Amino acid sequence: MDLENQARIKDLAEKYGNEDFIVLLGGGEAEASGLAAETVSAGDPTFAGPLAGVPLGLKAYHILELKDEIDPAIYEEQISMMEMVLDVDAIKKEVAEYRG
Repeated sequence: MDLENQARIKDLAEKYGNEDFIVLLGGGEAEASGLAAETVSAGDPTFAGPLAGVPLGLKAYHILELKDEIDPAIYEEQISMMEMVLDVDAIKKEVAEYRG
C-alpha cells in the first residue's frame, strides 16, 4: 500500500473511528493484498509509511470476497474477469488472515 493511501486511511480512521470502517482491496496478488490488510489492521510491517507502528484495527476485505454483496450485473461487468485470471482462493485466504 502506497504512502499516500496509508495517510488517507489514517486520516479517515481518526476522523470517523474504526468501528464501522472497512478497507476494500482489489489487488491481483495474494501477498500484496495480505500486506495491505496487515497494514490497515496491525500497522505497516515495512515501517516505511504513516501507519508504521500504528495499529488501526481496521478490517480489510478483497472485492472478490464480497461477490454476494454486489449487484450481479455490476460484478459481471466490472469484476468477473478477475476471477478467471487470479488465484481467488489464495487472495481470500491471505486477506482473511488479518481479520481473525
